[in-house]
Amino acid sequence: MTFDQILQSLKKKDYSSVYFLSGEEPYYIDVIANFIEENVLEEADKGFNQLVLYGKDVDLQNVINLAKQFPMMGDKQVIIVREAQDIKNFDALEAYIKQPQTSTILVFCYKGKSLNKRKTLAKTIDKSGVLFESKKLYENQLPEWITKYISSKGFTVSPKAAILLSEFLGNDLSKITNEVDKLCILIPAGSLISPEIIEKNVGISKDYNIFELNNAIGAKDFDKVMRIVQYFAANPKGNPFVVTISTLHGFFLKVMTYHFAPDKNPDSLAALMKVNKFFMKDYQLAAKNYPPKKISAIFAIIGCFCYLKLAGSPIPAIRSFYSRSDNINFQTS
Repeated sequence: MTFDQILQSLKKKDYSSVYFLSGEEPYYIDVIANFIEENVLEEADKGFNQLVLYGKDVDLQNVINLAKQFPMMGDKQVIIVREAQDIKNFDALEAYIKQPQTSTILVFCYKGKSLNKRKTLAKTIDKSGVLFESKKLYENQLPEWITKYISSKGFTVSPKAAILLSEFLGNDLSKITNEVDKLCILIPAGSLISPEIIEKNVGISKDYNIFELNNAIGAKDFDKVMRIVQYFAANPKGNPFVVTISTLHGFFLKVMTYHFAPDKNPDSLAALMKVNKFFMKDYQLAAKNYPPKKISAIFAIIGCFCYLKLAGSPIPAIRSFYSRSDNINFQTS
């Protein structure tokens, strides 16, 4: 079942006896588990019939023994095992799933990894309960996800603002939703969220961020590059050096991918490069300014971030990197 299908069934009170929520993206796991914790039982019943356990504190047999018990003065009991990845052995779970206590809703939050779907346990859970794998979103999927989430809150967002949030906050969906939720409290209902609103309320500069730095380097706008670098140097906590360098390296990897892509259709390129189609004009310009041999030289000069790290300060390092790479006379192929 998908995330949306699980939530819909829960809202309809169509419950399964076992939910095994696994995967690398904790956000979806937490949303499902929190919904069950907050909505299945009435508040008066939770003290008797709802348990929240942690994997490091229990073994599986303890959990199963609790699950086999009947609820006290109620129809259902809920047992949620958070951090279930800390439980060492799940062998005994298969037998329970085949004959579960139907009055118990047993939830495992198994974060960071997934069950092997070829194993019998996973197949049994999938057949008799709910087996959910929560996957990380790709970078190019984030702006659309942010747009949909903001829309669900009754607001709209400009494409650039969605991209700005995704570039600054990364693919941590919990962090994104926290920032968006706070933002929605601060601005009038139904507002269009623009880069200016984000700069004012979230603390992300609309002009001085890694997204604008990539664009400035791609366009060979050296003056803008140095303004952004100066800003980064003055605000190191908000612009970690290692993150900046690794993002720049990733930017040039994508430009190299653009060069060698067999299909230059924007949709095909966006899928191949794992970026939003909104960016394709920027990558087209960067590819024009940086042919493959020049990009190879840039990689050699910076050695990813080693060159900048050895330089001691990002300002002279980037200045040196930019001037050297720009002055090397390469052919355009």
